[in-house]
Amino acid sequence: MNKAEQKVVQYLDEAHATEAGLTRVLESQIAMTPRGAYRTALEQHLGETRDHAARVRERLRELRQAQNPMLAGIGFVETVIGQTLALWKAPLDLMRGTSGEEKILKNAKDTCATEALEIATYTALEQVARAVGDDATAKLAASIRADEEKMLARVTAELPKLARAVVRAEVEGKPSFDASATGAADAIREAGEAVTRTARAAVPVTADDVAIPRYDELTADEVVGRLGDLSQAELATVGAYERKRQDRATVLAKVESLRGDEPWPGYDELTVAEVRDALREADEERTKAVRAYERAHKNRAGVIAATDRELANA
Repeated sequence: MNKAEQKVVQYLDEAHATEAGLTRVLESQIAMTPRGAYRTALEQHLGETRDHAARVRERLRELRQAQNPMLAGIGFVETVIGQTLALWKAPLDLMRGTSGEEKILKNAKDTCATEALEIATYTALEQVARAVGDDATAKLAASIRADEEKMLARVTAELPKLARAVVRAEVEGKPSFDASATGAADAIREAGEAVTRTARAAVPVTADDVAIPRYDELTADEVVGRLGDLSQAELATVGAYERKRQDRATVLAKVESLRGDEPWPGYDELTVAEVRDALREADEERTKAVRAYERAHKNRAGVIAATDRELANA
């Protein structure tokens, strides 16, 4: 990989770390936001953010075919740091402010700042890519930047309404919703647990960290055959270690195909019984997400059967 490609990869890594962190922040904000135009905007942008992360990750994969292991490790660490910072921030988002209305207004102001940062990130990435002749990355950056600009405009337009809601709640004594009924408490707990898991992943990766025994002795096919049982954190560790050591294309491709968002933070650590209990309170959309995720990863018969049963009774 030449210097121009290395510089593009550096900026792509920064963008991917930002998207990974923003996903967690959006999840925490959605958990405490009542139904309405602003929550709809957050939910739609969460889907866009996940898509952005996947598209940036795919472009990184394409460019890293000939990348040196050190840069790959740097990219992994940047993403972990971005997620960890976002996870530490998530519980704070949910607890700050006097009323629920004020919490949401403060979160919206932060969202505007985050969107401005993302716009700057993708503007810089686009210009760097164009300057070195990487049209594919430049087009990707321009496309994602356009989504961020739309989101910034959308949230900015919501600010007056959110500010008026604060006045009604805190000055006039007329709150518009009950914050305890939005799921914020569960999100605080989940975010706190996820902080611990993600922070552990930030240490340098060694053979002892990989969740597959005798990893260095296995062939690529043997490693691929064992990846389906791993959690997202474990897959990330395998990917970082593989890039640092043997850099086998088949292993890395399988890792990338299995990477994705858990149905909810902490899902990968749950037993079959714990997932079944959670599904009893889940809506149809989340139950479908569990089934799709489970089939692509651990494929536990007990979980699949539970999702089928819940969907049949929906």
